[in-house]
Amino acid sequence: MKTMFAQYKTFLSTALLAAVLVTGGWLSTIASAQEGNGEVPSPSPSNHVVPAETPVPETSTPEASVSKSPVAAAPAVICRPAAVRCCRPCCRPCRQRCPIRSRLFRRLCECRNGNLSTQTAAPEVATEAKPDPYAWKPLFNGKDLKGWKIPEFGGEGEVDVDDGAIVLSMGDMMTGITYTGEVPRDNYEIELEGKRVDGVDFFATTTFPVGKDSCTFVVGGWGGTVVGLSNVDYYDASDNFTTTFKDFKKGQWYKIRIRVTPERIQAWIDDEKTVDQEREGHKFSIRFEVDLCQPLGISSWCTTGAVRNIRLRNLPPAEAGTATAEPETAKTAS
Repeated sequence: MKTMFAQYKTFLSTALLAAVLVTGGWLSTIASAQEGNGEVPSPSPSNHVVPAETPVPETSTPEASVSKSPVAAAPAVICRPAAVRCCRPCCRPCRQRCPIRSRLFRRLCECRNGNLSTQTAAPEVATEAKPDPYAWKPLFNGKDLKGWKIPEFGGEGEVDVDDGAIVLSMGDMMTGITYTGEVPRDNYEIELEGKRVDGVDFFATTTFPVGKDSCTFVVGGWGGTVVGLSNVDYYDASDNFTTTFKDFKKGQWYKIRIRVTPERIQAWIDDEKTVDQEREGHKFSIRFEVDLCQPLGISSWCTTGAVRNIRLRNLPPAEAGTATAEPETAKTAS
């Protein structure tokens, strides 16, 4: 009897010791959880991997996870949607109880292949790039005459678009086009390419604004070689200080660029400066023949010409003159 009692006493002592050990471990876990965020974890299954087929409602909404501890919470675990296809809604809190640490890790986003990132999700802000006010602006789309009109000079030839170029066919006198949009009057550049297709007189001759007035850059006039401004102090391109001569070959494209600042009018042909005219103390005007090309137009005289790659830009402050900060624009007269 004493032996049985001693065995029973030993069994109770062993059981009591085991209970104390188990209870102590559980209390330690509770204390650890409460120290983290005040929540008590539930027993979790041994398998810590979320099954791939675990369904997640599509209507899940993010739940704010407010930490009761003064210690800053760890960054939310998110997945990279570009790198892996997730089995749960990506980069937002999970409403389900996570099998790893229960509600302590509700924000965990588990991927099928376990590809996780600990970067904190940042809100995406859609930003639209502001257009550069000094960038080149195309004035001709290479397809049709949108933005241009054909002035009725009387005896003008046909105007067509062919192979990305505007063709000004030979007429009895003038054939041309006039831009219908707004253009600046100072601190700007216009650039285009032109060629003489047939005939012996000017082609790709450009009328452009100069402050409150207009002027014309003649290319290949008076028998085919005269280059200059019409008019300066009432003298045309064949008889003023801008007059130069250049031989133009038929069928060859020439790049033409005109720059207008409050101080000067400059012009280039194939990057060779042909005009550098000071504005102060001078009067600029046009010949009556190109009146319908104002404020910006291109014309040919008894010649078939072609133009393409017509574009314009406002000059940036580093290149502009000392006049107005805001460029004044010119509108086409109806």
